[in-house]
Amino acid sequence: MDLNINSDTKLNELTVADFKLLISESVKDILENLLEDMEASQNKSYLNSIREAREDYKAGRLTSLDDLENV
Repeated sequence: MDLNINSDTKLNELTVADFKLLISESVKDILENLLEDMEASQNKSYLNSIREAREDYKAGRLTSLDDLENV
């Protein structure tokens, strides 16, 4: 089932089935994101890459978007 909902859709315009699907999909997305975050926080390599990126940023070791586009 596919929902055709946008930011202007009002709650009273949804059917009960649409509302249930909306809630179900929202909860599913949140749980998937939470699990991904939990897995990432347990990965030493990932955490080290974040630490290194922050150190590079603080030290001014940056690459401009123009440089990235020309790779």
